[in-house]
Amino acid sequence: MNLEIDISNVVIKTERLILRPWKETDLDDFFEYASVDGVGEMAGWPHHKSKEESKLIIDSFINDKKTFAIEYKGKVIGSLGIEEYNENTLPEFKDKKVRELGFVLSKDYWGKGFMPEAVKGVIDYLFNQLQLDIIVCCHFANNIQSKRVQEKCGFKFYKKRRYGTGYGTIEDDCINILCKNEV
Repeated sequence: MNLEIDISNVVIKTERLILRPWKETDLDDFFEYASVDGVGEMAGWPHHKSKEESKLIIDSFINDKKTFAIEYKGKVIGSLGIEEYNENTLPEFKDKKVRELGFVLSKDYWGKGFMPEAVKGVIDYLFNQLQLDIIVCCHFANNIQSKRVQEKCGFKFYKKRRYGTGYGTIEDDCINILCKNEV
């Protein structure tokens, strides 16, 4: 089952990062990385065409209270959402407390270990503060970077599915899981 989430008062500090709720003042940083071709597409959504589009997304992050801004040296460089997992795709988890992670990072910060650091911080929060049983995390079969992040954080391949993206394609998607008793 999808556990209720509200991160509106949660701040997670890692060695280099601060994960915190989004603010309207993050708009310029968000648009800067979300408008770059290839960033959103790796996560299944088209890159942003305008600041107005980015503002709508930030407003949803603020209202939905489930997505962290990833801050490095005072600049927002990515996001990490604690999403609802698909209960129809994974009905076997109906008696467990489960959520799904989704993340994106500015291209300028790829390959520097920031995303595994952020994901590990959120894993700790979800298992030790919220007492989740299972965390789901997915990646497109051709997204080797996300696959590596998930492997570094302990996620194990569970199964494949077909996934409809926000830009109209159907992709092979790998579902990975991490169980609390395996951490």
